[in-house]
Amino acid sequence: MALSATFITPSPSSSNLYAKIRKPFLSHSVYLLKPLKIRASATLNYSNVNNKSSPLKTSNWQWKLKDNLVNIYYEEHVKESREPSQNILMMPTISDVSTVEEWRLVAQDIAQRNGSVNYRATIVDWPGLGYSDRPKIDYNADVLEKFLVDFVNSPDGPVKQSDNDLVIFGGGHAASIVIRAAKKGLVKPKAIAAVAPTWSGPLPIVFGRDSSMETRYGFLRGTLKAPAVGWMMYNMLVSNENAIQSQYKSHVYANPDNVTPAIVESRYALTKRKGARYLPAAFLTGLLDPVTSREEFLQLFADLEGKIPVFVVSSKGSPKRSKAEMEALKGAKGVTKFVEVPGALLPQEEYPAVVAEELYQFLQQYFGSVA
Repeated sequence: MALSATFITPSPSSSNLYAKIRKPFLSHSVYLLKPLKIRASATLNYSNVNNKSSPLKTSNWQWKLKDNLVNIYYEEHVKESREPSQNILMMPTISDVSTVEEWRLVAQDIAQRNGSVNYRATIVDWPGLGYSDRPKIDYNADVLEKFLVDFVNSPDGPVKQSDNDLVIFGGGHAASIVIRAAKKGLVKPKAIAAVAPTWSGPLPIVFGRDSSMETRYGFLRGTLKAPAVGWMMYNMLVSNENAIQSQYKSHVYANPDNVTPAIVESRYALTKRKGARYLPAAFLTGLLDPVTSREEFLQLFADLEGKIPVFVVSSKGSPKRSKAEMEALKGAKGVTKFVEVPGALLPQEEYPAVVAEELYQFLQQYFGSVA
């Protein structure tokens, strides 16, 4: 196939790279249509949960990046109350099919709780992903960090931060980007929760980062962004239902039975949005990695020791390499609390009730007592 010939070189390592990237990449999204699994929440105490669903507000916010005005999609969940609310910002796991939907059930759960503190949860799609605009820009970790900082600190932004009252939850790479921004003092949350945190893109975590591989990543990245052949390659590798189903069943979800046709169809629709391939091209090849080694990863957390409470939620069924990075945080400097929950790379979507309970207990430990 001519498409294959555009990025295969004769060397064995290149052939291995091609064989690997034919397999599905990390993706995540939401289980919006799936009913809550009783078995996933059997240990939860629902006496603290309001029976009403939290009101949902959806809107767009304009982010200015150089000469680009990017429409950013976000939604808010809050229980109707006269009392002030503690702000929570939830950042989706970064992947080729990232979306606010992965956090929606967790946001609804926490916002509905009846406790001494009311919670207002805002979920936002990253630029280039989900339902936000996807301009053709040079995406990297610095660009996403700048977006996070601007979104949190903008005086006209959706997150009404005052007196450092914001708590941030992040999944996967999003967690590491939040930690890095906090380390630099660019955002000043009261607390951070890192759910199934990762730092290395799908190809670098397997093939490494030596100069020869970086050259191949650059070539693949350029090909994916090209006008015609880029769409062809993207459709072959990412934007097809078989690939999405395979990746969810193999490593995104822990239980393949939890992957339904509705999930696959929903994620597939995201890959057909205008500009859908630009950010994934950067993610797959490591440009969105906030650090380049485990030592740097651990140092991000260590630098927050005594400054900000950091809660790490690891997952029992994560892929071996990702799991090793999560396990390295157990007992690490700067990690205030560490727990393990069911799931793989998207526990907040696959087991939302379990994750919501762990996050709620963390919030109550630091910001209020359970009613």
